[in-house]
Amino acid sequence: MVHISSSLIEVKEFDSEVSQIHKTERIMKSTIREHIQLHSTHELIIEEVVYTENQNSLVPPFNVTEAERIQWFREKLPEIKIFKSNNSSQEYHNRVLEFFDKKCEVKFFMTWISPVQSFTRREFIAIESLFKAHPCGCLMILSESLDSKKGYGILKPLIDRRFKVTAVKPDLAFLVKNTPAETWFQEMKNGYKDPGEIPLAQNLSNLLRLLVLYKYGGIYLDTDFIVLKSFIGLRNSIGAQSIDAVSRNWTRLNNAVLVFDREHPVLFKFIEEFAATFDGNKWGHNGPYLVSRVAQKLSGRPGFNFTVLPPMAFYPVNWNKIGGFFKKPGNKADSRWVKAKLLQLSGDTYGVHLWNKQSSRIRIEEGSVMARLISDQCVICEYS
Repeated sequence: MVHISSSLIEVKEFDSEVSQIHKTERIMKSTIREHIQLHSTHELIIEEVVYTENQNSLVPPFNVTEAERIQWFREKLPEIKIFKSNNSSQEYHNRVLEFFDKKCEVKFFMTWISPVQSFTRREFIAIESLFKAHPCGCLMILSESLDSKKGYGILKPLIDRRFKVTAVKPDLAFLVKNTPAETWFQEMKNGYKDPGEIPLAQNLSNLLRLLVLYKYGGIYLDTDFIVLKSFIGLRNSIGAQSIDAVSRNWTRLNNAVLVFDREHPVLFKFIEEFAATFDGNKWGHNGPYLVSRVAQKLSGRPGFNFTVLPPMAFYPVNWNKIGGFFKKPGNKADSRWVKAKLLQLSGDTYGVHLWNKQSSRIRIEEGSVMARLISDQCVICEYS
């Protein structure tokens, strides 16, 4: 039984979102990353850092044919470490089991398939908020780049304060074993499949979150999610991003937050759908649209118990309105709005998805909703 009221997913509703995201990605061409530094004024200053080509090996060339892209991918495969296995990745399973001991009140996962240099203050703030709400929680970040000396240095301020966080290189071959994605992985690993024009890292992250929850159970969070209150008590839940204004039925789900038990049948169906319908050319097809498609199919079917939470739970502000959370109040009316919004978020909201594709270049202004949330949810609170 699914604890929701379902409606057909209207893809047209989101055409403008997809178009804008594709436009932004093409302009940036993945050669520009952002380094965010929080100053004493509580403002985020964004600096541009250009990375070398080998740090963007998962980013396909634009304006090429499918055959040309597959050939490019085959040539790049030796550089893509996540498809390789070594002694470290073979020990992955043991590392996971040892890390999540009985002292872990809540089990969290994140993914980071990007260079260690691109892990910025924005992502660190998200982790701080997780531990503010779950001081006895445990967080494992699936990341080859953060599972390193530099990565440890980034996480050390939290580790020194006895928060349980670690980064582990994921063993993708182990995670896909005995799942519907095993054949997909072998075909991709051998260069037989088109990775598509969407950066492969994005789609690998979409798959990894499903696999790790299926294998171990727990809570997956995107790294651009500010946690506001404890997730304890949530089970087998996914959040609606939008609902129909009239029927109040959900129109779209999102995969930025997933809460599922180990080997939950819904996760199996998500993985099955990923492998069967993979398309690397359509933004969201293997992520938010995937979970929406599967949830729609499973509606009313016995044996698939899960809950769809309303948008206020994880997505209290939509991607096209997130900018308002970053602006300081310009007058008394604005100040009242900030106060009212913070009061609203203190109710049924577990956290706020920041929609990094739209918000990462926006300055967080003093007195804004975001500045207040960061101040309230930090655990180190020492920014320079």
